Amino acid sequence: MKAILALDQGTTSSRAIAFGPDGRVLGSAQQEFRQIFPQPGWVEHDAAEIWRTQRDVASQALAAGGLRAADVAGVGITNQRETTVLWDRRTGQPVAPAIVWQDRRTASRCDALRQAGHEPTFARKTGLLLDAYFSGTKLAWLLDNVPGARAAATRGELAFGTIDAWLVWQLSGGAVHATDVSNASRTLLFDIHRLDWDDELLGLLDIPRSVLPQVVSSSGVIARTACEGLPDGLAVAGIAGDQQAALFGQACHRPGMAKNTYGTGCFLLMNTGEKPAVSRNRLLTTVAWRRGDRTHYALEGSVFIAGAAIQWLRDGLGIIATAPEADTLAASVPDTGGVYFVPALSGLGAPYWDPRARGTIAGITRGTTRAHLARATLEAIAFQSAELIEAMAADSGIALTELRVDGGATKSNLLMQMQADLLGVPVVRPKVTETTALGAAYLAGLATGFWRDEAEIGAMWSRDRVFEPTLSRSESGERLAGWKRAVERARDWAT
Repeated sequence: MKAILALDQGTTSSRAIAFGPDGRVLGSAQQEFRQIFPQPGWVEHDAAEIWRTQRDVASQALAAGGLRAADVAGVGITNQRETTVLWDRRTGQPVAPAIVWQDRRTASRCDALRQAGHEPTFARKTGLLLDAYFSGTKLAWLLDNVPGARAAATRGELAFGTIDAWLVWQLSGGAVHATDVSNASRTLLFDIHRLDWDDELLGLLDIPRSVLPQVVSSSGVIARTACEGLPDGLAVAGIAGDQQAALFGQACHRPGMAKNTYGTGCFLLMNTGEKPAVSRNRLLTTVAWRRGDRTHYALEGSVFIAGAAIQWLRDGLGIIATAPEADTLAASVPDTGGVYFVPALSGLGAPYWDPRARGTIAGITRGTTRAHLARATLEAIAFQSAELIEAMAADSGIALTELRVDGGATKSNLLMQMQADLLGVPVVRPKVTETTALGAAYLAGLATGFWRDEAEIGAMWSRDRVFEPTLSRSESGERLAGWKRAVERARDWAT
């Protein structure tokens, strides 16, 4: 066996990467798909398009690596989490567009549950806060608003899944309806202590158990491929939500180790070991992964808009032609000229959890240029992550000594230096920054014997560059205070 194939289904693109035994990339392919915005606060995907793009890039990655079916030890899946798909079990077709994790249409449902006093129950069982971010209220909305959906679900004719379950269903030709514990823990329906769907929570959201997938471990043979466009019989042997996969791929296998992923959003996770840690600072407690009979948990801080803010500069404002141009523009000025950009384009995540916050640019003067706005956008990504790390240190009692980073935006040396300056600790970029896909590959490879154990894959992790802080703590504190003033202007804006 020469390779593990990782399917990395993200918010804006589908990727596939084939990794060799030494963790090097043998072949890869990527394809973007449509982002659908039916009305303010709504974000949708075409789940059928997601499947087609993911299947096609998987085939292309194998071809790029010169790999045949006999060369592939297994397939790992990692995915945008919380995005919600409801489909017909007989036809395998979605009954409605997928509701994306960024979508805010169920904020009022979350408000009603909170006002009724249910948030402590959800928090105690799921480790999550009541927010439209998670899948449970999205699924309830689909059952209530798609004609005939609730009756069909009650008859057992419909299947719900986050994107991993949707891909497993399609890869297996409809033979397997399953999700792993890390994705299940993001639904508001799953008890992370008992590791099972919870009947009380299902009752509060009026969701029939019949639509739910089986919950499996993150590492283990779950299904075999039986679909058009890919070789038959490949072992689907690993699943993890994208952020948990990145934690595993960054070799953060011990309690206290943390990573931050800079993608569409920013997601900071710290491994807290085999017992869930309760947050006092509005972070999330989540399942990191389960291997064999051992479950690891993590504390998580979620930033909804990070790289997506740079996309907005390109696609919304048209002030840059390509994403890397933001870096060049930002570097052309020494500072933001007092400009702060709060990219609350779909509300604010941790530690605010404010679905009614909206994007705000503060401090504009006649001297403000697009270069200042580009620099403020990069700073906003770093500011949001710095707030998460403050909260995580307070919750865990562990002061970070370094931050491991990954994701597309880590290519920006300027952003990584900004992050180190704000944190006051080294920011470490690994040689392989596609650690989300690598984590899914590791989970599948451990299940199939492609790799022996965590020590072997941990030894493959290596540094590319370390960014050392250059700002004094007082100066970074002043900058963070200015950011927090700007955030207050953005909060509770939409009614």
